[in-house]
Formats: sequence, structure tokens, C-alpha cells
Amino acid sequence: MLLRNLRLGLFALAISGLAAVRAQEAVRIDPENPKYLLFRGKPLALISASEHYGSVINRPFDFEKYLDDAQKHKMTVTRTFLLYRELQSARNPSSPCKPESPDFIAPYPRTGPGKAMDGEPMYDLDKWNPEYFDRLHRFLDAASKRGIVVELTIFSNTYVDNIWALHPLRAANNLQHVGTVDWEDYISLKDAELVRRQKAFARKIIQETSGYDNVYYEICNEPGGSVPGHATSADVDAWQTEMARVLREEMQRLNRPHFDIVNDHPLPNTQSGGQTFDMGDFMSKQLRLAGVQGFCRATFAQRKPVSLDEDNAASIYRDTAGWTIHRKRAWTALLSGCHYDYIDFSITVGSEAGTPASRAAIRSWMQHLSEFMDSFDFVHSAPAPDWIAAHPQHLLVSSLSASGKDFAAYLADDRETDDPAAGESISGDVTLALPPGSYEVWLYSPVTGEYSPAIQIHGGDKSEITLPPFKQDIVVRATRSE
Repeated sequence: MLLRNLRLGLFALAISGLAAVRAQEAVRIDPENPKYLLFRGKPLALISASEHYGSVINRPFDFEKYLDDAQKHKMTVTRTFLLYRELQSARNPSSPCKPESPDFIAPYPRTGPGKAMDGEPMYDLDKWNPEYFDRLHRFLDAASKRGIVVELTIFSNTYVDNIWALHPLRAANNLQHVGTVDWEDYISLKDAELVRRQKAFARKIIQETSGYDNVYYEICNEPGGSVPGHATSADVDAWQTEMARVLREEMQRLNRPHFDIVNDHPLPNTQSGGQTFDMGDFMSKQLRLAGVQGFCRATFAQRKPVSLDEDNAASIYRDTAGWTIHRKRAWTALLSGCHYDYIDFSITVGSEAGTPASRAAIRSWMQHLSEFMDSFDFVHSAPAPDWIAAHPQHLLVSSLSASGKDFAAYLADDRETDDPAAGESISGDVTLALPPGSYEVWLYSPVTGEYSPAIQIHGGDKSEITLPPFKQDIVVRATRSE
């Protein structure tokens, strides 16, 4: 299914197993709740502060060190680009998907004769690069050993001409002179020979990787369209549909089942089901929790996983303020039935485990969220907006109920960062409206990962608890005790 105007990717997911893993135990839609996945016999919520996305394509990047830290901090997924290299910039010069030209590993060997536009030898598109596929397999093996699922992003928008200038499939960069289109038409069906090469690459990736139990595939990162005089949104949709057909056909040929995930990159005018959601400007330090919650709740009825697959609201700001925004958006998404991936720009070549500051902050906070979700029966859950009947002002409540027995509510200060009062201490009474029964109620800190002592309350009538003074966010959890 393709949804327009959401910067969505259509996912075709392989669920085959390694030799030691039966297919029915590999990553797939959870049969008990199609909003979540099932991986190695356990329900899976996708949660990550991911590197930006050069584990395979950037030769000096130590992906073992990165994956060790991701495992330590309970990240369940990582995202990886397979045929896209981004240009360094003054604002963001050093993410892993921006390798120096000699360090970029492409699926095609650089044999020459002649030089590509980056000054390195030209690519031979009639050959596959053994180094690339060896590194891809080593990366997937390493992630598999650590129990981490990998989103393999096959194609990407190329955005501007100077990024398109780096691409192996641009005519000036390869011996076969494939790719004579402008960058705006790269993800369209306009160039038949370019499309043939794209299809061959897509099939090769499926052939090399569909035997892993921990992979799924994104067709294209941030597909665009509608640049005047170039491919329209309908043209890009047609290209994605054709690439999806090729991927599914290849998986079927290999007897590999597949399924879909909806992938959203949050933006101000995200549209779904006739509604528009403001989830904040790109790298703006805007919180926009109501938009995040609204989108997740609106798409919950769509019976497939929905992932905020690359949140960039404040990712470039490697400080407490930026990290706090992403902690709050991550909790809001997960407690509203979505999955969540944020780019952690503290991860670079030479700092593959982030920095001491990011490990103490956002990476530990994401670990607390992952551990909390692992303790909650989310696969049997649904949004439960009414069990918190009243609460202090300035709080947005996102909540789930698991089988009517376990209730979790995330209460976050939703004041925007430009509000002078944002982040000030909040306290007061919360009114709970729980079904009949006896409950243990705890408070939980998303910052420390610690619970308060439990108190006993009875459901059936409204009950009040008093929140101690806190800043930014707190979780209320109520579990039926009988």
C-alpha cells in the first residue's frame, strides 16, 4: 500500500530464516496483533537511536562497536542505506553515510578507466563488488548475533544535483554511461536502462540477504516528486510500485514470504485518512507532541505496523534539549501504538558508540523505553485515552491498556521549547478511571528507568493519586493485582 504526502516508504519484508532458525520463528507480523512484529518467538516493537546509515557503505565505520552499544542499550532495530551516499555539509559534516570518496564502498567495483565525478575510478556496472557484499554479510551476521533487526534501505531520493553527482548510477560515473536523467527523475520510470539496473540491484540484494531472519526492506528513503518539469508524485508512485513488484517477485521466486510496514518521516503537513498532522519542522527543536500522538492514534486502525522511521525534529542538536525532545516523542509514539527510530548524530566514525554525553542521555533513555515496553504486554494492547480522567495542565497523555489488566500512561509537558515556562516543575493530582478490581500503581521515570514504591487502589470508581514535582515527563502504570 502506498500512502501519499507522508514521505512514506512501502516495505516488503523477507521473513525467511537462517539455517538454524525456522521460517515461522523469523521476523514477521505478529499473528496476535498486526501493529507489531514477531521476532524469534517474541513480540517486537521497533525502537532505536540509529546511526545515520553508513554501516555498510563507509569502510572505516566500526559496525561491531556500534552494534555492541546498540545491543547494550536495548535497541531493537537499525537502519542501513545500500545505494546512497550523502554529501558532507558544514552543518552536519560527519555522519556515517557521508564517507570520504576513497572510503565509500559501492555494490559496483571502481575499475576505471577514467575518473568519476568524485575523482575516484569509474564504476563498472556489469560487475558486483565482492568487498561490498562481504561487508554486508558481516554486518548482518553481527546484527543477527546481537538480536538486532536491520532495515535495509535499497534506494533513496538524491535531493540535489551535487548529491546525484556522487551516485554510481549517474552516467558520468560509470563505464556503461547509465543514468542520463537529472536527479529529479532518478526515482521514476523515465530512463529504461537506469530502471533495468535498479531492478537488477534490487534483485541482487534480495538474493544476498533474504536468508537472514533479521532483515526487512525499504524500497526508497524519502521518495519525492513534483519538481516542476520533472517526475510527478504519480510518476514516483509508479516507480515504487514497480520496484515493490520486483522485490516481491524475487522473494516469491526464492520462496520467501513478505509483508508491509508503513514508514513515516514526521513533518508539519503529514496527511493520513483525510487528516493533517503537524509533527514539526525538520531539525527545528519543535516538540509537537500533539501531532505525533494524533498521527499514531489515527493510523492505529490501519492493521499494519506504523513506524516513525526517521525522526529529525531536533536530531542535529546533540544536547540535553534536543535529546529531551526525542525522548518525549519516542515515548509518545510507542505509548500511542507506533514504532520509533531517531537518528543519533553523536555516532560517527571513531565514535561508533556515541559520546559519553549521549550514552548518559538519549541512548540510556531509549534503553529505558525499550525495557519498559519489554515489560508491558504491548502485543495485546490498544490505546486507552480515558483511564487518565484528569491531570494537571500542560500535560499530554499517551496511554495503552493491555488486556484490560495493565495500564500505562505517559504524561509529558507539551509546552513548546520557545515557551519560557516549558520544562518547569509540574505536580498535582491525577484522576484514574480503572475497571473494577484491585490495582498496584507505580510512577516511573523515563530519565532514570526507576519505579516508585507501589500503592494499592481499587478500580470501578475514580481514584486520585498525587504526582510529586517532576520536570518534562513521568509514567503512571497500574496493574491489576488479582
